[in-house]
Amino acid sequence: MNDKILITYASRSGSTAEIAEAIGKTIAQNGAQVDVLPMREVTDLTLYRAVVAGSAIRKSKWLPEAMQFVQTLRSELRQKPFATFTVSITLAMSNTDQYRQAVSEWIQPVRLQVRPLSEGLFAGMLDFHKLPLTFDSLLLGGVVALGIFPKGDRRDWNAIRSWAEGIRPLL
Repeated sequence: MNDKILITYASRSGSTAEIAEAIGKTIAQNGAQVDVLPMREVTDLTLYRAVVAGSAIRKSKWLPEAMQFVQTLRSELRQKPFATFTVSITLAMSNTDQYRQAVSEWIQPVRLQVRPLSEGLFAGMLDFHKLPLTFDSLLLGGVVALGIFPKGDRRDWNAIRSWAEGIRPLL
């Protein structure tokens, strides 16, 4: 087994990928070897002593490729230090505690596969220029126009780095 830590992610518009990069840089600050890779590029975990996996939320779930990653590699993930992070614009809404609880429930299917030692929950970024034009994105645009959902970049980089610093000793 190698001494590397894998930071892997599933992202649709790049916000989760940028958060994964920030987590990787933070963990690597004290000399840890870190790879930051999209989940679709990861098929073997033998090179890694620990894994941090993250996904954006769509339709109240981790992205399909993220769930597939966890299901396919769950045996190996159960034998390594494993942490998760979840990115959702829902976490930028007012009444944050209520929405944190909802997002935490949305990732229960991940916990049923592998119990993470830590879970980071982060607000994301809603940029309609990066989303494909679909019925779902049109509905989302309507919800934003009504003021129900926030738009723009709501990522809290200090909270992201703080979480990454906190999990470093666990990995």
